[in-house]
Formats: sequence, C-alpha cells, structure tokens
Amino acid sequence: MSTSILPGERPDRLEEECAVFGVFAPGEDVARMTCFGLQALQHRGQESAGIAVGDGETIMASKDLGLVTQVFDEASLAALTGFVAVGHARYSTSGAAASWEAAQPHISAIDETLIALAHNGTLVNTNSLRARLIDEGIQLRAGTDSEVAAKAIGDITKKTHHLREGIRFAMEHLKGAYAMVLASPDCLYAFRDPNGIRPLCMGKLPDDRGWVVSSETCGLDIVGAEYVRDVKPGEIVRFSKDGVTSEQGVPAGRRASCIFEYVYFARPDSVMDGQSVYQARRNMGRILAREAPADADLVLGVPDSGIPSAMGFAFESGIPYADGIVKNRYVGRTFIQPTQAMRQLGIRLKLNPLPSVISGKRLVVIDDSIVRGNTSKKLIEMLRQAGATEVHMRIVSPEVLWPCFYGIDTDTRDQLIAANMTNEEMCEWMGADSLAFISLPGLRESLPDVREPGFCEACFSGDYPVEIPPSTAKKSFMTKADFAAEYARESEKAEKTQVTL
Repeated sequence: MSTSILPGERPDRLEEECAVFGVFAPGEDVARMTCFGLQALQHRGQESAGIAVGDGETIMASKDLGLVTQVFDEASLAALTGFVAVGHARYSTSGAAASWEAAQPHISAIDETLIALAHNGTLVNTNSLRARLIDEGIQLRAGTDSEVAAKAIGDITKKTHHLREGIRFAMEHLKGAYAMVLASPDCLYAFRDPNGIRPLCMGKLPDDRGWVVSSETCGLDIVGAEYVRDVKPGEIVRFSKDGVTSEQGVPAGRRASCIFEYVYFARPDSVMDGQSVYQARRNMGRILAREAPADADLVLGVPDSGIPSAMGFAFESGIPYADGIVKNRYVGRTFIQPTQAMRQLGIRLKLNPLPSVISGKRLVVIDDSIVRGNTSKKLIEMLRQAGATEVHMRIVSPEVLWPCFYGIDTDTRDQLIAANMTNEEMCEWMGADSLAFISLPGLRESLPDVREPGFCEACFSGDYPVEIPPSTAKKSFMTKADFAAEYARESEKAEKTQVTL
C-alpha cells in the first residue's frame, strides 16, 4: 500500500527490509555501477545506503543515512576505486533503527584483510552467536543480525584461512532469511539461505566485461547486464579473475520464496524466478474480479503496486479503469518534521483523489494489502469527500494474519487488523461498502510462470518455513484479544493473592 511515512508513525503497509547489489568487473567503474544499481532498487529501502569497493589490496567503503542520491555524489564515487563492489539500501526491521552504525555494508577484519557484507533479510537465531562473539572479545556496534553474520564469517575465516569456510559456517549456523553479497579485496561472493526466502539473481555484462548480482532483475537492467539465473537456495557463487565458481554451501531446504515479492515488494519490471511481476499483478486482478465481483462504475488502483492489478480487474469485469488517485512521487521518506496540522492530512502528503473523475461514481478500489488498516480508512474518507457514492475495496493479497520474521516489518499479531477483526468488522470500521481479499489459491494461480514453485506464505497461513524461537513466538503470536485475556488472568491472580494476604 503506497502511503507517506511520517516521523514517529509506524507504516501502514508491509515494508521490505533491504536491497543488495554486487559487481565484479575489472576495468569498469564499479562504484558508479553499484550506485545506479542501488537507485534501481531504492524502493526496497530508503533509510540508508552504502557502497564498499575492493581494489585487490584493501576495501574502501562509504555509507550514510538517506537515499542513494543523498548519500553519493561525484566526489564520493570518485574516491571508491577498484574492480569489485557491494552495495546496500536499508530499511530496518530488526535490531537497531536508522543509524550510521546500522547502515551497510558491514566491514569486518580478517587479520590485515577487510571484507564487506551486505544482507537482505532477517535472521531468527542470532542471540547465541552474538553472545559467543562477544565472549571471544569481538566488538559489535550496530546491534543488527547482519553485523553478527559479518563478524562470524570474519572470525571463522581467520581461524580456517579460507573465506568460503567462513561463509559456509555462517550458512550452517544462521537461521532465517538471507540473501547476501560479500566483497573481499579481489573477489565477489553471493549466497542465499537454503529456503530461498529473499530474492537474489545474477547477470553478465556485455563482451565478458564482468558480472553483476542484484536483489531484482531491474538492478541488472539499469547497468546493461543480461540476466543469467537466480542464485540457488543454499548456494555460494564466487566471482574472481579466475572465473565463476559455484558450490552448495548448505543443502537446499523446502523452497519458500516470499510470495509477497510478487504482490508488492518487487518493481513491476522485474522478473523473479521466470515470472514477470507486472503480469503476475495483472493476473491477481483478473482472478480477484472472478472471486469477488462488484457492481460499480469505475475501477481505480492505489498507486503504484495496485495499478496493474486494477487493470486486470477492469479487463476481467468489463468495468472501465480510470486514473482517479494521483501520487506525489517526490515525498518518500523525509527527515523534515511535519507540523501536527500537516500530520492530520495523513496520506494526502502522497496520495490525492481526482474529484473530476470520481465524483458521483461507484468505485472499485484495488490495493495490494491491508496491514493495520489506518491508511485504507483514510483513503476511503478521501474518496467519499471527493464525491464517490460507493467504495468497494478489493485486495490482491489474502488477509495478513501472522507476523513476518524474515525481513518484513510486522512484529506482532496485535498490529494486524485482520487478525483482530472479522471481514465485516474491518469493512465497517474502514467505512467501505464492501471488502474482499483474493484467496490464497487464487494468489498462487496468478504465478503460472514461476520455474520452481514453493512459497513462503506465513503472513497469510502461519506456516513458517523456518522455525521461530518460542521466546519470540509467544509475544508475537498474541492478538489483542489474547493480550486482554492474559491481562485479565493476571489481574484475577493478583486479586486472589491480595485476598489470601
């Protein structure tokens, strides 16, 4: 769901954690290529950006808070010379919030050699490894699981004198979601968790000029690299002057690619595992039109991710599609504090309806998801103020019922409106005339071209491909009703104790 993010407010949408990008290309301006790649992937993270470059002898890095274009300029890129690079754009969901220390790539020392690691995803079991590293005297400053992974790789590499052994150790011991790129002074490594939860692909530059690794194919496109294949679950790929080598770092597990990449996270011009994201979203709209038809005059899509689905819904239903909601594409994340009066404008900072299009019309409004529900409620209010006579909400993902622990910003079930209200209650609370979600089988049906089916659907089904530690699950799985019941039990226990005394 495309909304503005105001300081101090939690976003009313599922937020992707990060983007990673890597280049091995002797003779090329790898820092500039990485900067362009990160700009193509900016939608995956807007809090900080960083680039590290290896020149055969050492690693140089530059990172800071802000968008890619705010962090890098001609002078900073000119200072990063070499032939291997990794880059990162961050959105925090785990560990420290936005800070310079939490910005990536993370740098780790192996004796006199430096390595740089960039990570997309979230790990679920870093506490024990973090404690072990601290016991061995290794300092951890950022407080992120990505830093733990970088330090663990460096520690084991120092002991074994083989970087791939350090990577293999991390892959064997870290549980959760990770798509990582790592630069040594003279090599680029790419590796992915055994379930393949977070995306990672590789491409080749023309005329054998080098190799590129990216979270999405749109990152390959911007630097002119041709898509070759995805990095396989559990695989380690090494790019060096000796060529490209691949080995299975850990055995592949149950295939569980994040299905929400197709719904919202990925850019529509990306292709993931053979499936066009744009076409997938068109398919979602068509299937939703069959599953939950509506009697209306116009179909509107919430920019940007809802628009292809709205076109599919319009095509299937025969209801005309219209651009009835305008998006301000220059808002994004900001460090400028709005006044309280501006806060009350809510999503008008980023979305504004067109009364000339929608006044007097019955609308079907297509959006990618409903998480906390606040944005949908405000949007419906805006559409009615602009003259809409009816607003029928149609959502191209199933109800988000469970939190994600693999790189998406949902902590607990009590934040999720669908886990705490029935469909009818949600519809009434938001002020819609009707509300419907695509079914999970319908969502799967919208992805016919995926080469290796097998998705993580935990946010919809509660079926987690990687076990969640009980200490984390106990609190995260509680709904508002569960919290209320526990509070009542504790209050009753306290009253009985007082009576006894």
